[in-house]
Amino acid sequence: MIKTKLTPRQDVARRLKIVEGHLRKTIEMVEGNVYCIDVLQQTSAVRSAIKKAEEVLLANHLNNCVANAMKTNAQGKAIDELIQVFKKID
Repeated sequence: MIKTKLTPRQDVARRLKIVEGHLRKTIEMVEGNVYCIDVLQQTSAVRSAIKKAEEVLLANHLNNCVANAMKTNAQGKAIDELIQVFKKID
């Protein structure tokens, strides 16, 4: 089977769908009174999947948007945006 390379947006969308599945499963587990540790393991999977989606988004932003901003002398805006985003990330 030949694998086709996903665009960053396709990759992020795929990863967020995985997050959606993990989160749906987590809700079912809580509603089903599943053992707390098992629920915590599932929430950890949700966090990990979101983190990976964020990494792909950030890499794409740096490689495209920020790189273009540097070429067009809009560095200040690009840097300010990144600072604001990093203030919100744990």
